[in-house]
Amino acid sequence: MTRILFVCHGNICRSTMAQSVLQYMVNNAGLSHRFEINSAATSTEEIGNPPHYGTVEELRKHNIPVIPHRARQLTKDDALHYDYLIGMDSANIRNMQRIVGNSEKICKLMSFADLDKDVADPWYTGNFARTYADVKLGCEKLLEKLNGK
Repeated sequence: MTRILFVCHGNICRSTMAQSVLQYMVNNAGLSHRFEINSAATSTEEIGNPPHYGTVEELRKHNIPVIPHRARQLTKDDALHYDYLIGMDSANIRNMQRIVGNSEKICKLMSFADLDKDVADPWYTGNFARTYADVKLGCEKLLEKLNGK
């Protein structure tokens, strides 16, 4: 089983979106038995809160079920449990390293699409559609890599 943890600042926008998108993809491909997918935050600001309404709305536009989730913070134990710790931007990566230490498991989502770019935080941009497009591309390429395509 491959264990994946998506990480962003608050765990209510990008990481929960990526969790829902990838779970939807693996379910549709009949691969759910091969993956454990979760998400977490680098901060404590949103702990216990559900996904942001903008994330929920954007996922509904694409008929993707929102994973029931409450924001939680990344822990050192997550680095032991998960095979991939996938951050959304450079600041996330730095904070992930601060929390769990340097780990070869830490990477940026868009690196799977061979892009050196961040997934913009819709909390600040308000552009959930743009975030979704990046998350979808990153998750598609991640799944291709994990399926050996």
